[in-house]
Amino acid sequence: MISLDGMGGDHGPPVTVGGVREYLKQHGGEGIRFLLHGDEAALAAEVKKAGLGDVCEIRATDKVIAMDEKPAQAMRRGKGSSMWNAIEAVKDGEAAGAVSGGNTGALMAISKLLLRMSATGLERPAIVASWPTLNGITAVLDVGANITSDAEQLVDFAIMGEAFHAAVHGSTNPSIGILNVGSEDMKGHEEVREAAAILRDNPFGLNYHGFVEGDDIAKGTVDVVVTDGFTGNIALKTAEGTARFISQIMRDALTSSLQAKAGALLALPALKQMRARIDPGSINGGPLLGLNGIVVKSHGGADARGFGNAIRVTVDLARSDYTAKVGANLKRLDAVLHSAPPEPVETVS
Repeated sequence: MISLDGMGGDHGPPVTVGGVREYLKQHGGEGIRFLLHGDEAALAAEVKKAGLGDVCEIRATDKVIAMDEKPAQAMRRGKGSSMWNAIEAVKDGEAAGAVSGGNTGALMAISKLLLRMSATGLERPAIVASWPTLNGITAVLDVGANITSDAEQLVDFAIMGEAFHAAVHGSTNPSIGILNVGSEDMKGHEEVREAAAILRDNPFGLNYHGFVEGDDIAKGTVDVVVTDGFTGNIALKTAEGTARFISQIMRDALTSSLQAKAGALLALPALKQMRARIDPGSINGGPLLGLNGIVVKSHGGADARGFGNAIRVTVDLARSDYTAKVGANLKRLDAVLHSAPPEPVETVS
């Protein structure tokens, strides 16, 4: 069972139910059912239109957390809302994971309250972004939840990011890099150097590559890029802005004259291929990693296909050994960081 916040995001039930339809169309749905939380009449109308009555169950609630609601306010009045109930179904063991396109801050706060943190060193769940690169998809985390991160938290991100990439993107031995201002060992602040030292000692069996720089993300130099949420969020927003800028100047250039339009028509298959590769809908779905349960954030403006991809991410995580793998490695990390030094051996002269 996958639990869905039916009212979250900019478009609500049409996208949520449409996302179920798109997921089933692309991936099939043997053994999967969906629990939709929200306005009963609105959800029922969409479910009927899509012909999904046999796989969807609706749980009615008239409470919705607004997209601009502050997390503290959402915590106070959120109980019984579509978002709260979607996550509570995971807490109660009724659902294997939850998806919401709603308010990110509220989703993070409610998820942490209901599910608690599995990695005790984390202040908040880490948000992971799936980033299209020249070599496929790179997972980048954190991209906005934990503004500052110490060495232990950065290693937590590496452990969770590695397990996420294997579960969702199918890699067998994901490579890991720490984002830094240079690739040399002496570069960067104390936290990244300390995290690098822990990963180099490698008590977890991770494929640690070393430090990577900003341009290595788009190159796909490694499968997982680890950074604090402040740096990660700036990198993500910069990439999104650059992508929009390039798209706009290409559109302007290809429509600037009859000759340009003719050239664009000839290049249309290649342009469609390029658009599909960088389409945000195809990589939509950012899990909140570090919780005792699976919660995936869909972009608030996602269409049905994008929401369907967020469902796919949730299903892939639920079907994988992600939770067990992360748990085992976090225990190893705790042992490495907090084991007592050996007692000094007395010598007889």
